[in-house]
This record gives sequence, C-alpha cells and structure tokens, in this order.
Amino acid sequence: MEIIRNRNFDEERALYGAKDLKVTHCTFDGPADGESALKEADGIVVEDCTFRLRYPFWHTRDFVLRRSTLEDTCRAPLWYSENGVIEDCTVTGVKCLRECGGMTLTRMTVKSEEFGWRCRNLSIEECDMEAVYFLFECRDVNVKKLTMRGKYSFQYVENLTIEDSVLDTKDAFWHAKNVTVKNSVVKGEYLGWYSENLTLINCKISGTQPFCYCRNLTLIDCETEGCDLAFERSSVQAEIRGHIDSVKNPVSGRITADSIGEIIMDLPSDCVTEIRARVNG
Repeated sequence: MEIIRNRNFDEERALYGAKDLKVTHCTFDGPADGESALKEADGIVVEDCTFRLRYPFWHTRDFVLRRSTLEDTCRAPLWYSENGVIEDCTVTGVKCLRECGGMTLTRMTVKSEEFGWRCRNLSIEECDMEAVYFLFECRDVNVKKLTMRGKYSFQYVENLTIEDSVLDTKDAFWHAKNVTVKNSVVKGEYLGWYSENLTLINCKISGTQPFCYCRNLTLIDCETEGCDLAFERSSVQAEIRGHIDSVKNPVSGRITADSIGEIIMDLPSDCVTEIRARVNG
C-alpha cells in the first residue's frame, strides 16, 4: 500500500480514484479551494487528517477513516459511499453521510444538520451526535450506546434497533416502521406518531402527547414522565411502571400502569382498548 504523509492538498480532485492508498497526517485545505479530494477512491485508509474542503468522500468504497476531523467548511463530506469504517472522528460539516451503505461508525462526535439521510446497513456505537432530521429514511440500522440531540430524528426509518442510548429529541420516530428501542432514555414531545411496529422495552419516556396514530405499538416495562394525551387513535399494548398523566381515545389493545391521571374518551365509541390502573383497579 502506497503511503502519503504530512502533505497539504487544495486542488480539485486531489486524489481522485486512488486505490490501495494510505493517507496520514495530511490536511485538505488551501487557496485553490478544490472539491472531491477522494472521490471514487477504493480500498484506502485515511488517518489523522483534517478536511476543510467540500465533498471529500463521494462514491468511495471499502475505506477506513480514523482519528480525523471534518470541519464546518467540509460540507456534505460522505455521499454515495459503500463499506466504510469510521472511528474516533469529529464531524461538524453539514449533511454528512447520505445514501451510503454498509457503514460502521464508532466513537464519533458529530454536530451535523441532516446527518445520515437515506442510508442502509448502518451501525452506530458509542457516538455523541447532534443533528436535525437524524437518520431520515434510513433502513437496516443498529445503534448502541448513542447520545443523541436534535429534532425530527428517525423519521421514516425502517428496521432499526437502538440499545443503551439517550435520545433527547422531539417528533421522533414519525412514520417509522419495525423499530425496537431497549434500555434507553427517550426524551421529547410527540414521539412516535404514525409509526408501525414500534416497540420500546425497559425505557424511560418523557414528553407530551406521545404515541398517537400508531399501529401495533408495544411498550414493555417502560416508565413515563410528563406523558399526557397519550395513545390517541393508536392500537397499543402497554405495560407502564409508574404514572401516566392522561390517555386519550386509543383504538384498541391494552394499557396498564400503576396509576392513570385521566382517561379521555370524547369520540364516538369505537374503542376496544382495555385501560387499567393497578392502584385504583
């Protein structure tokens, strides 16, 4: 493998189409303001580099990116790429990771609006991420030990598993399908609306008006806080530890909690849901 080290690149497509190349301790910046530095590269390893120019990893295949920084001016750094391993990197460039497949992200720090759109076969572990519309329209995703902040996350996602994570979000999981969240904290307003086959197991859930218009919603051994007007027009099986502020017009299923502040049924009586508080029977 050829090695390039301690260089600065600022020209257009500086390493276009590189194969079997290791790039280490290099900077991609300069007055030429060139784009697409590693476009169409294949089988490359990039370590300890700094990227300040746009679109460096487009259509890049079978690559490793480690201990590198993709700064604010490095817009849309990873698009249309396949089979990448990204470890211990910091990303502040917007619109990172779009329409990529087979990506493994580990110990990343990310602040990138519109991160991870329309990706598939994605693995995320031990990452800290801040984004708006996080993982929009992704499918086949596994997440572990993620700390995530930002609105409109996981919308239209399919086949997603999240474990041991903290999600500080709102309008999350809208129109999501086949999603399981385990042993996690989920904070935010209007969670899970219009979802299908959304399951939460041993989670702490907080925020107003969660889980409305859901199909086949399942909550197992979950705790809720500040959850009012929950489950409107949803089919639901819910076992809740503690208190639910209020339940409104569920469609079908069974809802059990230690206590329920209010049950609101103000629509025509098509509800076939069993609603039970353990404390007051």
